[in-house]
Amino acid sequence: MEKHNLTMLNEFILMGITHRPELQAPLFGLFFIIYLISVVGNLGMIILTKVDARLQTPMYFFLKHLAFTDLGYSTTVGPKMLVNFIVDQNTISYYFCAMQLAFFLVFIISELFILTAMSYDRYVAICNPLLYPVIMSQRVCQVLVAIPYLYSTFVSLLVTIKIFSSFFCGYNVVNHFYCDCLPLLSLLCSNSHETEMIILILAGFDLISSLLVVLVSYLLILVAIIRMNSAEGRLKAFSTCGSHLTVATVFYGTLIFMYLQPESSHSFDTDKVASIFYTLVIPMLNPLIYSLRNKDVKYAVQTMWKKLCNNFS
Repeated sequence: MEKHNLTMLNEFILMGITHRPELQAPLFGLFFIIYLISVVGNLGMIILTKVDARLQTPMYFFLKHLAFTDLGYSTTVGPKMLVNFIVDQNTISYYFCAMQLAFFLVFIISELFILTAMSYDRYVAICNPLLYPVIMSQRVCQVLVAIPYLYSTFVSLLVTIKIFSSFFCGYNVVNHFYCDCLPLLSLLCSNSHETEMIILILAGFDLISSLLVVLVSYLLILVAIIRMNSAEGRLKAFSTCGSHLTVATVFYGTLIFMYLQPESSHSFDTDKVASIFYTLVIPMLNPLIYSLRNKDVKYAVQTMWKKLCNNFS
């Protein structure tokens, strides 16, 4: 196949989720509702943690940033994916494709390490409750959030520049509903081995290191809970970390399914299903999990709702 310089490639065509005409309208309605719930839920969580005085604690500080990353990568992918259901050919410009990949990587990697910081926060809260205000100071919380954002920006720029400074063939159809690393690598004419190795090493480091911290934190939490004499204390400890444990299990479970499945069973179709789950469904579930399982959040929602009703009455 003839090689084309990357400057000659002006746009990509996103294949989307399905080509079956009868599924376009139902899937558009379903994913539009999911995305709308995600936006409302995560924006609401961000606003609540800003305005409610009782939610000005380290746990809710991390929860605010979790909502921000959820909102970020779902918005990076969601609207463009919805467009694919209502147009005949969903094109994306060369530079917008690069931007979509860059922002997606920033938010998804940040979420990994914010979940890690949240697990450390739960470990300190349960295993060192008396020292919790000292250990989890405002400065420490800010550092634990700033480092993931800086690191994810570095990784995002490195990967995006490596891919988009390579040579693409004339074939510009991306077998996905957004610009992701693997589908774009399959379109490269130039030798992509170095780029693939960089992505593999970084993805492995991000997933393994963050998951290791989460597992160690919860192992120590479990030991501390077992040692508690009071059944009430054990129940309170479980409820303290229950929401985060649920969110982390769903998120890491999806990523492990996607990236650690055998090569023989790996395909872009299974990648699409997993991608739908962690780009749209998980950002919708996270605020629901925290609001349904958390008394403080439910009380804050009720208080804000009452204030809104009083203002309009």
